[in-house]
Amino acid sequence: MENVVKIGLLGAGTIGGSVIEVLKNNRDTITQRANTEIQIKNILVLPHEIPKLHEAGLPATSSYDEILNDPEIKIVVELIGGIKPAKDFILQAMAHGKNVVTANKDVVAQFGHELFDAADANKIDFLFEAAVGGAIPIIMPLKRSLTANKITEVLGIVNGTTNYMLTKMGEDGTDYETVLKEAQACGYAEANPAADVEGKDAARKIAILASIAFNSRVKFEDVSMEGITHITPEDISYAKELGYVVKLLAVARHSELGIDVRVNPVFLAKEHPLAAVSGVFNAIFVRGYPIEEAMFFGPGAGKPTASAVVSDIIEIVRGLNRGSTGRFGCTCYHQFPICPVEETVSSYYIRLLVDDKPGVLGKIATTFGNVDVSLKSVVQTRTELEDHVEIVVITHKVKHKNILAAQTALKVLSVVDEIFNVIRVE
Repeated sequence: MENVVKIGLLGAGTIGGSVIEVLKNNRDTITQRANTEIQIKNILVLPHEIPKLHEAGLPATSSYDEILNDPEIKIVVELIGGIKPAKDFILQAMAHGKNVVTANKDVVAQFGHELFDAADANKIDFLFEAAVGGAIPIIMPLKRSLTANKITEVLGIVNGTTNYMLTKMGEDGTDYETVLKEAQACGYAEANPAADVEGKDAARKIAILASIAFNSRVKFEDVSMEGITHITPEDISYAKELGYVVKLLAVARHSELGIDVRVNPVFLAKEHPLAAVSGVFNAIFVRGYPIEEAMFFGPGAGKPTASAVVSDIIEIVRGLNRGSTGRFGCTCYHQFPICPVEETVSSYYIRLLVDDKPGVLGKIATTFGNVDVSLKSVVQTRTELEDHVEIVVITHKVKHKNILAAQTALKVLSVVDEIFNVIRVE
């Protein structure tokens, strides 16, 4: 039994600083639960950050070699983010026989296979609970608690920035540009918000979840992405009228054609458990047999993420005490194909501006029918211009390729003046 396990921390930003606080403030509880004291032996930061840490009585270095070559450090906790140099630091730590904890979704989503192979070769633990959902426990539940289940679907609201923005647009009727500036002012959105609003952040997270849920490797580049930049207050208003909310949803489904994995805005039925998830909160909904349905909810980023990081550290320490590391290896033993996005199936909301004259609805219905799109409802909403009217169409479930064909046909239809938006309906 180890009396003390020493760790090396890479990064002391928002999450790293919170990990330091948790290890300090919950020291007695953590020691009891790990049956071992956990100490920070060294912290890797930029040179100008060292004096501040020293003033706080904390060890610090700007040389990774000091951590890498320290035989007392058993666990490296990577919290610097990004691909470079994080990936190299993780692989070097593994090569030196050090267990690794990370919150880095970028590295795990893109290079998970390589990292798991390295962890297996060096017989060490590689844990990444904080990479998806922040403080929400989901990785370990999928790997352990739900292993008796055949998972068929994972749906997630996994980006707090976009969820905050869509919530505000729904509550205040604010347009996209205004609410983006507000999110940036509150610190919820970066100066360059592309990773969030274009769906890239959510795509990395659903790639990780899909890989674990379906035991088949899904990479970031496999995920079809559509962001929220084209969502308008009008779309959100129509969603409310029709019994829906608008969410940026990360989707992973096991279909006959392979794994359907994508990120896109959706009209989500108000009755769905995810519909009530508002603001910066995240939630992940899992469906399978025999569990049927389960949802994991909580803060998805920021300081609470330290909860998942420290829990991973404790899990590794328990393994060290039992002499059994390397227990949570890669579980991607299947090789399911990725379902082409054009073959994915959904209902759709389509908002059009059309001529206000007899026979228009018939021509539009015929156009949809010619490409095998069945209409569930057609609603005439309001007059936008003289001799024009706006209509909203909800389709029955149809393949995405048929909706693309319908858009092409509608664009050349003389009575259609503009296609405002096309959004999937869950």
